[in-house]
Amino acid sequence: MRITKLTTHVAGTPWRNLTYVRVHTDEGLTGVGETRMLGHTDALLGYLAEAGRNHVAGSDPFDIEDLVHRMKYGDYGRAGEIVMSGIACVEMACWDIVGKALGQPVWRLLGGRVRDRVKAYANGWYTVERSPEAFHEAARGVVERGYRALKLDPFGAGRLELDHAETVRSVSLVEAVRDAVGPETELLVEMHGRFSPATAIRLARLLEPYDPAWIEEPCPPENLKALAKVAAHTTLPIATGERIHDRAEFRELFELQAADIIQPDIGHLGGILETRKLAATAETHYVLVAPHNVGGPVLTAANLHLAACTPNFKIQEHFNDFADAGVKRVAPGLPEVVDGHFALPTAPGLGVELDLDALAEFPRQRAAFDLFADDWHMRDPRP
Repeated sequence: MRITKLTTHVAGTPWRNLTYVRVHTDEGLTGVGETRMLGHTDALLGYLAEAGRNHVAGSDPFDIEDLVHRMKYGDYGRAGEIVMSGIACVEMACWDIVGKALGQPVWRLLGGRVRDRVKAYANGWYTVERSPEAFHEAARGVVERGYRALKLDPFGAGRLELDHAETVRSVSLVEAVRDAVGPETELLVEMHGRFSPATAIRLARLLEPYDPAWIEEPCPPENLKALAKVAAHTTLPIATGERIHDRAEFRELFELQAADIIQPDIGHLGGILETRKLAATAETHYVLVAPHNVGGPVLTAANLHLAACTPNFKIQEHFNDFADAGVKRVAPGLPEVVDGHFALPTAPGLGVELDLDALAEFPRQRAAFDLFADDWHMRDPRP
């Protein structure tokens, strides 16, 4: 079997464009991969056009290791977010083809399952006024939908510091959510790399009464020693990693013991197997894995296959029950969240198929938003 070509497709929403890659073969099998690029979709499409000609066409889709290696190192330059995201889309699609060819779900080809279902947490649910009352009501809706875990960034447009009034307001939002969901629901607090270590440490102390299961990216991701300082001054677990795009770059994070949970994004780290390798390294450092996922149904499916076979997997992020739920139609076949969990996919390959007619209902948009702008959490389109 040989790859004949790849084609690219973009589904747009007001705040995110989802890039889909279909890999075609001379035996008629096709596979699909997906990633979400924030502000770099054209760059990704340009890279994929060149990589399709230079590396992908003519390759055996079963030789995934070789294809990933050539795409990562064959152009000599250091691979960053765009290249690793392009690799991820192609790699996912190859696994989809291999699974279909063998009649097996991908997780069976990666060592088999270590769990029967995958715990999920909701994101994208708090597109409401930043008031305790509004957050309380929205959080109740998440629990009523069946989720047993949810995440929020309560800190508005905070950056480096957070003044007293905004600190009081932000903590009151967390308090309202905890009151709404009760003590049994897992509460995750996102910081989006906003703060200096001193500010992050102070906020962590204020959040302790609400028992968050982690605080995420308390500091910008470039300085891991700053993150280690936060970790040394709080009892709350630290999560990070969505903006690290090469598994080798996690080495210092592990050495510093600066994080308790890593959050690689399969769609930016080079795909399923690269992330599985990283998870194995994390396991040797007693670090859990909770993949970042702002994608649609294909990327979510890829995450479920990873979760199925990863012993140190913790929980899976999911947006699509609360933000742009219609995108689930673009690639039907993904299990729904029931009682806070996904069932494992059972169909061959990734278990989802790209529906080009449904995709046409989501034309590409500007799809840009600024996490440091007022009311960014509304995820409204820019004017």
